[in-house]
Amino acid sequence: MIRVLCAAIVLAALVDAVAAAPGISAQKAILTDAASGRVLFERDADTTSLIASTTKILTALIVCEDCDLSQVVQIPKEAVGIEGSSLYLREGERLTVEQLLYGLMLRSGNDAAVALALHCAGSIEAFAEKMNEKAAELGMNSSHFCNPHGLDAEEHYSTARDLSCLAIAAMENETLRRIASTKSIAFGERSLTNHNKLLWRYEGAVGIKTGYTKAAGRILVSAAERNGRRLVCVSINAPSDWSDHGALLDFGFAQFELRQLASMGQSLVQMPLLTGEQAELKAEADFSYPLFPGETPEMQLKCPEGAWEKEELEQSVMIVRLYGKEIGRIELTAQ
Repeated sequence: MIRVLCAAIVLAALVDAVAAAPGISAQKAILTDAASGRVLFERDADTTSLIASTTKILTALIVCEDCDLSQVVQIPKEAVGIEGSSLYLREGERLTVEQLLYGLMLRSGNDAAVALALHCAGSIEAFAEKMNEKAAELGMNSSHFCNPHGLDAEEHYSTARDLSCLAIAAMENETLRRIASTKSIAFGERSLTNHNKLLWRYEGAVGIKTGYTKAAGRILVSAAERNGRRLVCVSINAPSDWSDHGALLDFGFAQFELRQLASMGQSLVQMPLLTGEQAELKAEADFSYPLFPGETPEMQLKCPEGAWEKEELEQSVMIVRLYGKEIGRIELTAQ
């Protein structure tokens, strides 16, 4: 009876969280806590869509990981005159990889995307292969890429959930995070201002990328940090994307509390030993999780069957579940 009552209370908390979520204009959207991966809000997050220039997040991540930022790139003719948003590169012009990355992320230069792809992989096709390999590595199982800039193509698509996964990984890259959070920069004859208005409009905004084509609609991937937390928000085909993101980020920060469920060294359970003594199983690290009021995770000890000695209990782990789903594991040490 008690277990049924607890389940009902937790289910009520989930219903309350859904009810508290703001109304938004986006056809597809997702809000995710970056550290835990918990989805705080979603709407049609797994339907594939054109993703326009948010593609450049993946382009930038690959370049940041694979290329020397200080290396000078001589702009080839293949990177000149690309349609859409542009850095207006000239054939033979020389810029560093880092400067091109600023042009990619702030100005959303399609020509910068092509120049970086050619520099990194030698051809657009080879770079697209790298993009799909990286997407698979990140678990973006509903995505496929065929160019570095995101201009509309039938075989170029992703989902709100996959873009969230990509953004979380991208914001872990120190270089990319620095570039994506830059409001404006000047180098040579160019002065660039970031297209992401949230950097000015939303407290704690730190990125990440806008996107638009007529077919795709307005797409926005954002990230914001407050009180040691980072939230990532994605909207696809959202006429009011700036206000959508402000409302969703406010909802995530205000309604979900980062609750510490275990502290490093905290004794979580005692187990008997063959010697007659008690072994204390202590958490090896802190464990926190964002929770809505009324939510209470369950903890279940998992230890080797028939474990009666300290060395055997060292293999124990505390499994943390919410709504019956595993949300984390706390490694234990026996003392």
